[in-house]
Formats: sequence, C-alpha cells, structure tokens
Amino acid sequence: MFRLKLSTDPLWAELAQQNIEEVLTDHAFCEQKAASSAISLIAHFPEHTELVIEMAELVREEMEHFQRVHQFILNRGYQLGRERKDHYVNDLMKMVRKGEGREKNLLDRLLFAAMIEARSCERFKVLSETIQDTELAAFYRELMQSEATHYTLFIKLARRLCTHEDVDARWNEFLEYEGSTIANYGTKEHIHG
Repeated sequence: MFRLKLSTDPLWAELAQQNIEEVLTDHAFCEQKAASSAISLIAHFPEHTELVIEMAELVREEMEHFQRVHQFILNRGYQLGRERKDHYVNDLMKMVRKGEGREKNLLDRLLFAAMIEARSCERFKVLSETIQDTELAAFYRELMQSEATHYTLFIKLARRLCTHEDVDARWNEFLEYEGSTIANYGTKEHIHG
C-alpha cells in the first residue's frame, strides 16, 4: 500500500485491540494535529492559493474526524485523555529540510504530511480488519478511504507547486527513511506507536 517499505506487525493490532480507549485518545489527537499541520501550511505558504483552499477544506475534515473519534470515546464511557507525544512523527520530521529554500521546505512538508497519511491509512486498514467492535471497524474502514485521498492530495500538491524539484525521487527517500523508522515502532497502542 502506497509503496510502504514495511507493513504493520500484527502484534500492533493485538495491542490496539486490548486497549481501545488508548487508541481512540491517541487517534483523536492525531486528527487534531493533522488539522494544525494544515493550518501551519496555510500560514507558511499563503502565496499558493490552491494550497490554501485545499488545506482549509482539510482542516474542516480533520476536525470533523476529531469530533467523531471524540464521540466514540464518550459513547463508550471514556474520557479524552491528555495528548500523547508522537515520536514517529518527530522522527519523520527530521526529513524536512530547513534553510535550503522555500520550495524544498514546501516539498518536504507536503511529503511529510503524505507519509503520515499513508501510514495512518495502513494502520486504519489493519484496525478495520482486526478490531472486534463492528461499529469501530466500519469507522476505520471509512477513515482508511479518507486518509488515502489525503495522501494523494499532498502528492498532487507537491507535483503542482514544486516544479523545480524531483518529487518522485524525494518521495522515494521519504519511503526509505520511513521504512527504517517504523521498524522501531509497533509496541504501543498508538496510531503510529
């Protein structure tokens, strides 16, 4: 899927199944962070009208996902816990070039977002196929499709806005790096854990 170099270990699905409350809280904050990231792209690159329009819509959609996950939390008698650090995302952020020009930074930020969406989509697929709660399984199937469109949106924007860069070559570098990075995760019931 998405040419990811390493698939999720089935152990992660077992861990997630054992602590749905933790998965839901972590997931809610992943959605909030995705919305914040889209806002940040608007703030840093306002000269790209297409980017601003697409990110504004994405913010709305990600916050809708946050609300839906929060409602699942409430419906199950849980409470939204505190935000969890996402070490996977922090590790991926190391790929984003700074100080090498706006276009390189924009490209990397778009590919960084695409990578997170691709891995999230893959994790949602795993959850939709393994989670015993049928309502949540259906929800994660739906979100899997949504995350796939987000992934393609970021790749499309990279190709349209970063015309002086070799987007495919840089995407391959992200894939290689992510493959070695995700190998260090899968032991926590977090979306990227």
